[in-house]
Amino acid sequence: MTKVIVAGAAGRMGRRISYMVHQQTGLNLAGGFERPDSPELGKDLGELAGVGALGVLVADSFEAVMNQGEVVIDFTFHEATMALARKAAQAKKAMVIGTTGLTADNLAELKELSRNFPCVQSPNMAVGVNVLFKIARKMAALLGDAYDIEIVEAHHRMKKDAPSGTALKLGEMVAEGVHRNLAEVGVYSRHGMIGERTDQEIGIQTIRGGDIVGEHTVYFAGAGERLELTHRAHSRDNFARGAALAAAWVAGKPNGLYTMFDVLGLQDI
Repeated sequence: MTKVIVAGAAGRMGRRISYMVHQQTGLNLAGGFERPDSPELGKDLGELAGVGALGVLVADSFEAVMNQGEVVIDFTFHEATMALARKAAQAKKAMVIGTTGLTADNLAELKELSRNFPCVQSPNMAVGVNVLFKIARKMAALLGDAYDIEIVEAHHRMKKDAPSGTALKLGEMVAEGVHRNLAEVGVYSRHGMIGERTDQEIGIQTIRGGDIVGEHTVYFAGAGERLELTHRAHSRDNFARGAALAAAWVAGKPNGLYTMFDVLGLQDI
């Protein structure tokens, strides 16, 4: 059994991850921690996750539970995630990171840190989204420059980063498909007299409202027709289930930075 520690264990995502870890064959929910000022400290992680008492109490730091597990799952906030990754690398603990909003500098540091521990990092752990990444790149390559590419993402009003990490990854994938660099052609805001759309640009637009879990649509708009690829998350369980799969997969892997493509066997597709 692979023993798993959950960061941000008392949050909405942390509770669902804990639930899915408990359900996943081969995994044992061994520990969880929260901020030192969390009102949930000392509570049973199993009860918070809705699986009944497990005798695993929410701790106030990674250090307090570090020796209880082999893999740490983190879906918290980019600054907290990077601080934890540094500690995990030093402690030789594997990690699964689903935190969004990581910067290019964060990812570069994470790649360097992964020399010391195995880590799965993805902006979206859902199986369907990772299949969407691959399909979007292939469709972009097949349709080529004759079709304008636009991406629209929608999330709940509490989401802090925009565009979503998933939308940015979709932008990178379709840009690869048409041999462009998203950093050069990405357009993230339109307002006023902006002139005609350029042939090379890839638009990524953001919607925030209510309790939308997550929706992403890639538009391929050509002359006289339009193709759309859409993924809609009905609950956070998709992300939590993917994180549990990644935790089971990464245990015992060689040091290095991996993605959900590795976990799902999609790397060569």
